[in-house]
Formats: sequence, structure tokens, C-alpha cells
Amino acid sequence: MKTRLLSVGVGLLMTGSLSAQVINTDTITNAPLNSAQNLLNSTKKLTVGGYGQIDYNQGFNDTARTNGKLDVHRMVLFFGYKFNDRVNFVTEVEFEHVKEVYVEQAFINYKINPAINLKAGLMLIPMGIQNEYHEPTTFNGVERTNVEHDIVPTTWRELGIGFGGNIDNLSLKYQIYAVNGFLSYDGGGKIRGKDGFRKGRQKGAESTMSTPNLSTKVDFYGIKGLKLGLAGYFGKTQSTLYDQLSKTDTTGLAQQADSSVVGMAMVGFDVRYTFKAFEARGQVIHTSVSNTKEYNTFTGKDLGSTMLGYYGEVGYDVLNLFNKDAKQKLVVFGRYEYWDTQASVTSELTKNEAYDRSAITLGLSYHIAQGAVLKADYQMFDNNASGNKSTNFFNMGLGVWF
Repeated sequence: MKTRLLSVGVGLLMTGSLSAQVINTDTITNAPLNSAQNLLNSTKKLTVGGYGQIDYNQGFNDTARTNGKLDVHRMVLFFGYKFNDRVNFVTEVEFEHVKEVYVEQAFINYKINPAINLKAGLMLIPMGIQNEYHEPTTFNGVERTNVEHDIVPTTWRELGIGFGGNIDNLSLKYQIYAVNGFLSYDGGGKIRGKDGFRKGRQKGAESTMSTPNLSTKVDFYGIKGLKLGLAGYFGKTQSTLYDQLSKTDTTGLAQQADSSVVGMAMVGFDVRYTFKAFEARGQVIHTSVSNTKEYNTFTGKDLGSTMLGYYGEVGYDVLNLFNKDAKQKLVVFGRYEYWDTQASVTSELTKNEAYDRSAITLGLSYHIAQGAVLKADYQMFDNNASGNKSTNFFNMGLGVWF
């Protein structure tokens, strides 16, 4: 076993020269880039990359002492292989909290022509900002945003097939995929009011598929420093109760199966803007959910009929005040978030005001080198429940992307 591990380690060291340079934005088209796109753009046969994040979180409240938490939150390896000038394979293998292993991406990209690429496999759903651009050096704050965690929910990936590409003369990037959906029932209800669809992510692991869903997004990058995105996701959740169910069944079994799924229509708009030392970003995500009354009655859950989340953030690189050519950056930022996973409910439920939440985050991101960042922030959480007392967190962390 030790010999095998040593061989793997030596192999990875030997492939160090195969790493591609990490670029955040295409210098010609102004289009944003992430790890997968960097691998696809590489001219090397085999390309290795990765990112990592280590966090410290310290909670505070008025009534009890709270222990801090130290966590190797995630360590990720990216591998890209170029079969020829048209066909690439990209995969992302993630180790979370030291003990959990996931495959977050694994897809083939076939370039039909410069504007049309066929993609098939396990892919990130293009919704919001951080679901596609989640490398720790690409966002401020130690943790990813709460809107991305509970509403989107990041990291959301599905198995499917579709097309994507850039139409550079219009400064547009488009994506359209047919994919499997969230699993809402597997011997019991899986999605709920607190964090929406998060527990229904199938992550490409023996995924159940009852009906295909549609995921699509268009991004505009025609103004230097500005990126605009409009995304949509439409379809139904999946349920194991449909397995082996007769197509002509009109009994209670069919009614149970129909009550174990919900319809969903998620729409998101996001914006990112940079001008010299100034940066800003924000997004709005709205989800309409149908059949929730039947689903909640059948499963005993408390899923909301609509979900809403948004945030706005501004930051400024203060080192630019002293040296406009500095290779390091010290970004001072502030962010306001609002998210409600029960923005509306059907008649069988009483709205849980604790799910009507907000957060203010103030902090620093010190980019000590391209691809390496030290972070610190203070967060103040609140919700609309009667008698609620706000909770605060101090967070520190480090992130790398290579």
C-alpha cells in the first residue's frame, strides 16, 4: 500500500510541469474563466491543477461558550486530457473535511466548431456565480455565500448532455443541457424547508432519473470588467417510487409517486464588475415550486412554494492606493445577503420565520500571490423569528488555486 501511495505521489510530482497557468479572465474576450475552462484551453496533452481551502470558524453568542472549528474544508485535484484538438476530458476529484471523497466534474468536451461544443457527463449546473466559479481565490469571504449554499445549492452538479460555447462577436457565452434532477424521495422525503433542495443533490452517484430537466444560461462579457449572467433551470425532481411502476397504474401507488415529486422553475441573474481597484458583485435567485402541498402531506416535510435569495458585495484593493503596480492585493469588502427558503408556503403549512434570514459579512482578502490568498471576516446572522437573537462568527482561512 505504501509503495502504491509513493508511486502516486512521485507521478503527481513528475506531472508538475504539466500544470497550466491559472487565468481568471480571458485577456482577449474578457470572458470569465474557471479551473475547467483553464484545462480546456491548455495546449498540453495532460494537465493537472487544483485548489484547496483551510478554515477556522469561531462562533459567538450571549449565553454559552462556543468552541472554534478548524477544518481542512476541501482539497481538490483537476485533471484534463486532450485526445486531439477537438476532444478533451475534464475531471475534478474533491476531498472534503479530510474524510469525504467526491467527483464534482467528469465530462467530455467535443469542439464541433469555435462556437459550438458538445458536453456530456457530470457537469456543474450554470446557476449563480459560485456554482461554476468556486475556487477560493475567486471570491471574498472564508466561506461561500449562504445564498449559494441554501438556494442554488452549491456545489450543484448533474449528469447530462448538451451544448455550450462562446459567440465572441456578440460577447456571449451560452450553455444548454438536458440533465437529471434532485432526488426528492428515496424511501422518505429528502428536500425540506430549511435548505430547500440541498439534501436532494445526487452528485452523480448512482443517480435516479425519472424525467429529464433543462438547465440553461447566457453570459454577456462585452464591456471590459463587466460580466452579466441570466440562468434558468426547469423540470421536476426525481423519485424512486416510479421505478417498476406500471404505466397504466391508476391505483394509490401512482398517486403516491406523483406526490413524491415537485416541479421547479429556478431563475437567476448575476453581475460582476471590476474597475481598477474597485470590485462589485451580486445576484438574485428565485425558485417557484409546484405540487408542494401534495409533497409535504405525503412526506411530512415543510418545503416552501417559493424561495428567494440575493446578495450585493463591494470591495476595494487598498494596496492600489500606495502602489498601482503591486503584484499583491489587499481587498477590503462588505457583503449583505438575504435568503428565505419559505418565501411563500401552501395552506397546510405555517411559514417558519426562522427561514427568513439575512447576513452581513465584513472582511479582508490578502492575495499574497496569484493563486494564493489569506482571508479573514466577521459575520452577523439574523432571522425573522420572534425572540430571535442574532449570532456572530469570526472566520479565518487560506485558499490556493493552481
